[in-house]
Order: sequence, then structure tokens, then C-alpha cells
Amino acid sequence: MNDYRKEELKKLISKCLRERPGSYQVQQLFEQFPTTAELIDVSEQQLMSIKGIGRGKCRQLTAMLELAKTLSVPTQNQQTIRSPKDAFDLLEPDFRHSTKEHFTCLFLNTKNRLIFKEVISIGSLNSAIVHPREVFRAAIKRCSASLICSHNHPSGDSTPSPEDIELTKRLVSAGEIVGIEVLDHIIIGESSFVSLKEQGLM
Repeated sequence: MNDYRKEELKKLISKCLRERPGSYQVQQLFEQFPTTAELIDVSEQQLMSIKGIGRGKCRQLTAMLELAKTLSVPTQNQQTIRSPKDAFDLLEPDFRHSTKEHFTCLFLNTKNRLIFKEVISIGSLNSAIVHPREVFRAAIKRCSASLICSHNHPSGDSTPSPEDIELTKRLVSAGEIVGIEVLDHIIIGESSFVSLKEQGLM
């Protein structure tokens, strides 16, 4: 997906819709789905919510986007998460200068290869409010086999709070119900992290 620059994808979509790149329909698509990854994973229902895109155009777009998805990311280049340190190395740059808590998930396939990284919730200075339904809605959309949850502590102290532990247990229970395993919850502080899995807290 990252190999498809936005302008290239816009040209493909314009040809598919037989519209100019700056037309209403094309602009609406890129306003509602601003990142390439979001656009490539858009559903038929979401496409048909845009005025002027009927079932015929929707099917053409879906087929074109599916082809773009297939061609854009070679499987062997997908990052494999083998340990909490792998997850930390991937996530830490995103959290490094954040003054608010961000709750982010890594969605993985059956071989623990990264499908997608997504910010699920942004909280206040010391609280990131997230509900299991938000996490698993995103996981199901990405066709995930498993996931790793993470959030940062802007204070710099990566020690899990009682609320962190309770949330993790709720997520694990919800994952068991829907069949998507929660592999770990990584809490990231200042150049440090705690794995709740390694600590036996989940």
C-alpha cells in the first residue's frame, strides 16, 4: 500500500470513475479516506455513501482497489513481530514526543506479520479512553488473526496502572469471544517499555 503514492491512486480512481482528478466524487473519496491505507481498505457501503457512486461504479472501484492492495505490498516485506521489543521499536517513534496518551494497535496475520498499525484512541495527559468494541471493529476490518495493543505514558514512567491491567483483561476476554487473540499490551514510557504479557498481567 505504501508503494502507491496518493497522486497515482487519484489518477487510477479518476479513470475508473471517468471523472477529473479534482471532481466532487474524487475529492470526497480523499476527504473521507485521507490515507492511502484507509482508501484501499474502504468497503462497498462506504463507497456508496458518496453522492454519485452507485453500485456499478462501486464494484469497479472495489475491484481496482483490491488490485492495488494486491500489487502494492510484497508479503516478504511485511514486518514480523517476534517479541515485545519488536513492537516497541516499531511504536516508540510515534510516541516519542507525544504529550497525550495514544492507544495504538498492531494488527497481525497468522504468521505475526504486520497488516496495519492504527491509532484507536487519543486521550488526555494521563488517560486514553478506549472500548473493546473500537479495538475489535478495527481488527475485524483488517482481517486480523491477532493483535498487540499499546499505549504511551507521557509521564515517562512505563509502569502499568490498575486501569491498564483491567483494560487488558477486558480486551483479552473480548478477543476470546470474537476469535482474535490479544498477544500483548505494551506500555511505552521514556525510552522504556513494559510488556504485560511478560509480566504475567494478562
